[in-house]
Amino acid sequence: MTTPVLEARDVTMRFGGLTAVRSVDFTVNSGEIVGLIGPNGAGKTTFFNCLTGLYVPTEGTVSYKGTVLPPKPHLVTQAGIARTFQNIRLFANMTVLENVLVGRHTRTKEGLWSALLRGPGFKKAERASEERAMELLQFIGLDHKRDHLARNLPYGEQRKLEIARALASEPGLLLLDEPTAGMNPQETRATEELVFAIRDKGVAVLLIEHDMRFVFNLCDRVAVLVQGEKLVEGTSEVVQADERVIAAYLGEPFEGDPGQAEAAEVEAAEAAAEAAADAPSTASSTKGEAK
Repeated sequence: MTTPVLEARDVTMRFGGLTAVRSVDFTVNSGEIVGLIGPNGAGKTTFFNCLTGLYVPTEGTVSYKGTVLPPKPHLVTQAGIARTFQNIRLFANMTVLENVLVGRHTRTKEGLWSALLRGPGFKKAERASEERAMELLQFIGLDHKRDHLARNLPYGEQRKLEIARALASEPGLLLLDEPTAGMNPQETRATEELVFAIRDKGVAVLLIEHDMRFVFNLCDRVAVLVQGEKLVEGTSEVVQADERVIAAYLGEPFEGDPGQAEAAEVEAAEAAAEAAADAPSTASSTKGEAK
């Protein structure tokens, strides 16, 4: 029997007077791979950000295994949801192993004094984290590159490493934002096999992707988001046969379609929100360099 892992109810996200996501209900069950697709500007990444605490929804709730999630990314991760990003966000000057170890921080109990004194408890936890990190690197096929700098990895392997870092937090649900973007067919096929393997380990998967063949080959269910609203949801066969989905991707108007102007506004609002979120970290790094 499948049980809900993620439940989003009536999620709405507004940027000023612009509604980027409108009253979306969405569920991911245990053992499922679910796809979220839609044209550019449909609000997919905004919805992802609402699920993971990067954005606080204007309306609605997001629950993980029956508990409403707090709108804080680190608490969402601690609860059991991990994600990757559309643009790779690795620590370029850290090694492959170190990048995965960063993902373990929500699962370690040692505090500041334990780390400073480096007592037996800290050393035991450090060994356990490294062993788990190496298991994950072996799982994705990068254990032989543990000491390589992340920036020196080929693009496809950087994507794999980001997935391993997300898995290091021991999630029950993994969110993947365009995991095959920029990949060649061989890398895409390898990613498909990796996602199946993740699901087989008991981790549910929700992904955004523009490669329709990848989505329809992989997913148990697919939901289509258009102009911030869920247009249709079902099996790959149901979604592919829906005339409204075809019209949305071909740019043909359909009843209730707000048009390209609003899509452009949504994209601009998402970009502005991401820039605002990145501004504090950029300012902090600039201050650090000035010192």
